[in-house]
Amino acid sequence: MHGLDIRPTGALDFLSLGALVHRLDPGIVPFRKATECHIHVSGGEFNAAANLADCFRLQTGVATAMVDYPIGDLIAERVRAMGVKPFYKRFAHNGVNGPNMAAVYSDRGLGVRAPVVFYNRANEAAAMLKPGDFDWASIFRDGVRWFHSGGIFASLSETTGALILEAMKAAKAAGAVTSFDLNFREKLWNLWGGATKGVEVVSAIVEHVDVLVGNEEDLQKGLGIRGPEVASHGALDPAVFFGMIAEVTKRHPNVKGVATTLREVRSTNRHGWSAVAWLEGKTYSAPTAELDVLDRVGGGDGFASGFIYGLLAGEPPEEAVKLGWAHGALLTTFPGDTTMATVEQVRAFAKGGSARIQR
Repeated sequence: MHGLDIRPTGALDFLSLGALVHRLDPGIVPFRKATECHIHVSGGEFNAAANLADCFRLQTGVATAMVDYPIGDLIAERVRAMGVKPFYKRFAHNGVNGPNMAAVYSDRGLGVRAPVVFYNRANEAAAMLKPGDFDWASIFRDGVRWFHSGGIFASLSETTGALILEAMKAAKAAGAVTSFDLNFREKLWNLWGGATKGVEVVSAIVEHVDVLVGNEEDLQKGLGIRGPEVASHGALDPAVFFGMIAEVTKRHPNVKGVATTLREVRSTNRHGWSAVAWLEGKTYSAPTAELDVLDRVGGGDGFASGFIYGLLAGEPPEEAVKLGWAHGALLTTFPGDTTMATVEQVRAFAKGGSARIQR
């Protein structure tokens, strides 16, 4: 099996810590020509909690910042709609310049034209979160089976990484399995600490992590592990990823599992898609699918949530990888960052289901 000591019950199956954001999406129209946008509520850690609640019908929560102004109200409504229990540190907006809920701007691209993503994280409330802002003893008191956070939140400020570390220690003390999505974004780290500081902060967090999510580039940049040139191998070849595991576990022997998606972008709307995991010395691979992609944002979070669901549900590791692979694939067929799939659809696709019409 997987070697993870997952408690059988708890008030929450899954709790995440991270930043909530809203993503403005003009569809296939570039922003410089856009006249209207859809608004999606997102954030890697929230996405995992929302997917597990809405698709997989688990009890989930998110610890995060919330600003009391209309954008915050919009985001909070979506948190409720996805069935996620919020634990908010509240901030008052001054009516002029914040604090703010971060905005992400992302068109979808089309064909040979790639999506373009940029941010406004100025005066972001989530970046102001710090140790002591949450009563972890109270939150974990009635039992949390799995706790999760990620590298984007760690990179927001000098205090957010320290908050994750505080939460990881509390989660381990309360008997929760812990996971961390490396999601290394050099652009964010360069705003205050640089890549070297990023490795230092992330490595300290990973000392308390059971399961890592991240590809070979995340392992290299997030943990400072040297590896072969990623571009020298095919994007769907797991050799580089599996070849780095020994160094990961040498530095962090507490890590019991590492998982990632494999994606080969043939065009904006056509991707080769697979997924792999290493758990307690054994490797597992999902099939390879050719995806027709509507919106690629959130596919990786879709994989992580399906994979975690499989482990929480007591599935064998190879089935957990397939469930993550299947859910991530389905998520790319929906607009927005969070799931619209059902667990029945995920299980059917994981077993080799087709796109034949369901009557």
